[in-house]
Amino acid sequence: MYVERPPTADLAGRLACVWHQVSEADATQLVVPDACLDLIWGPEGLFVAGPDTGPMPTPMASGDTFVGIRFRPGAVGDFFGVPLQELRDQRVRVSDLPSLRDQPVRVSALPSLRDQPARPAELTSLHDQPVGVFAPSSLRDQPVGVSALSSLRDQRVSVADPPFLRDRPIRLADLPSLHSADVAPPGRLDAMLAAVRERLPREVPADPAAAAIAGALRMGRTVGEVAWDLGFSERQLHRRSLVTFGYAPKILQRIVRFQRALTLARAGVPLAEVAVTAGYADQAHLSHDVKRLSGVSMRHLVSPAG
Repeated sequence: MYVERPPTADLAGRLACVWHQVSEADATQLVVPDACLDLIWGPEGLFVAGPDTGPMPTPMASGDTFVGIRFRPGAVGDFFGVPLQELRDQRVRVSDLPSLRDQPVRVSALPSLRDQPARPAELTSLHDQPVGVFAPSSLRDQPVGVSALSSLRDQRVSVADPPFLRDRPIRLADLPSLHSADVAPPGRLDAMLAAVRERLPREVPADPAAAAIAGALRMGRTVGEVAWDLGFSERQLHRRSLVTFGYAPKILQRIVRFQRALTLARAGVPLAEVAVTAGYADQAHLSHDVKRLSGVSMRHLVSPAG
């Protein structure tokens, strides 16, 4: 089951959608390039996906739950803290991205997390926090010597129970440790969106020309024509495209044109007409590009099982 929703109005300029997926059987999900980047919370924790240049088969076990935030093409800015070309065709754990890993999220702002029990040993962002012996009420009557505090590491406590936890920011990378496996997707999404809202205003903004670049390339304009129309040299456009999208203009053009063709085909437009409308030389050119980017035919992609 896959469910996709539009973002809230305050994030609509940066996000394409939010989504969650629950695998109903052991299967491999085919992910194809769309010029977007996703922040995803899956069975193995938080990770970043994309931008992709080819098919990315993703194994899923029955019951696996994924929750994602999809950034619009070119709208990421410096959110992930690394050049986007370093993320190209990669799946990178948030814990491996220092500037994103340490992004604070205040537990008191997250209703879905406030009463979530967690093991103290899992709260790695709080390891150096000094705590009075009688601070957490759930541990107050626990008889333990200072040298034996390791015996408390598996004690379950409400995240909001001790005030020092309730009002202290949690690192983004530590959020999965606050959740048991059966927490509903909305709870995970709340936490991820809180981090996005906290981080976006402080980071380098998205390139204001991003939408115009992607839009013109999607409509079949050549790289030279797009550069001229926007007042750039082709070299300037190349540099901006790498920084903004994670790939060069010709690759970006191939991907956004493919996505336009896929949208038309899924709407029932005949493939010959799709090729002309989306800016391909002919249907053979369309077929070649689709196979190159997705690994399968267009008919496979638009079939119910595709």
